[in-house]
Amino acid sequence: MTQSPLSPALFEFLRELGQHNQREWFQDNKSRYQTEVLDPVVELVAQLEKPLARVAPMLNVVPKRSGGSILRIYRDTRFAKDKTPYKTNVGISFKHLAGGDIHAPGIYLHLDPTETFAAGGCWRPQRQALGAIRQAIDTDPKAWRKATSDKKFARRYELAGESLKTSPRDYPSDHPQIADLRRIDFIAVAAWTEPQWVADDVVARVVDDIKAARSLMMFLCQAVGVPY
Repeated sequence: MTQSPLSPALFEFLRELGQHNQREWFQDNKSRYQTEVLDPVVELVAQLEKPLARVAPMLNVVPKRSGGSILRIYRDTRFAKDKTPYKTNVGISFKHLAGGDIHAPGIYLHLDPTETFAAGGCWRPQRQALGAIRQAIDTDPKAWRKATSDKKFARRYELAGESLKTSPRDYPSDHPQIADLRRIDFIAVAAWTEPQWVADDVVARVVDDIKAARSLMMFLCQAVGVPY
């Protein structure tokens, strides 16, 4: 067990950024962002690279400052009402090797002073993948229930995300699995706390959470026709 590369300074920086979400403040504190946030998160991803290659080899784990697993802190404000320029969280996305975007089954880590968690699954899958997942649930509901009630999974995760208010096309409103067929997100979330991110066992805990998500990830990957 090694010391966590993250420190409380990461969350303190994010809290201050939330209070001063302006370009001038960020430029004045950019060196802090790099030393207290970005570089430690890159190191965390680097420490996860080898263990995840063993337990989840289909996840793309890339410890780079840009263009890798760490999401940009800069917000896209072109079509947003909120014009604040920076995210006040750190996002780490381990995408599936078969999918080049966040819609494929993957793992996401969210570090935020107000809410921090690990998540797995498909967020807003595109039409073809969404149809395939719904068909898999309809065809083999037992496998879906088994995946989402697995002891390791259920101990750490809760299903989350948004759903349709009405039944999707081709599925009756009285379908036994209608609550799941209405989902437009097939994700599960495991809650974390700030102290857990700076604890010495942070790498082991992330690995354990990703292992615990295996039953859901296996079901979704099989549904969309990719290995896991």
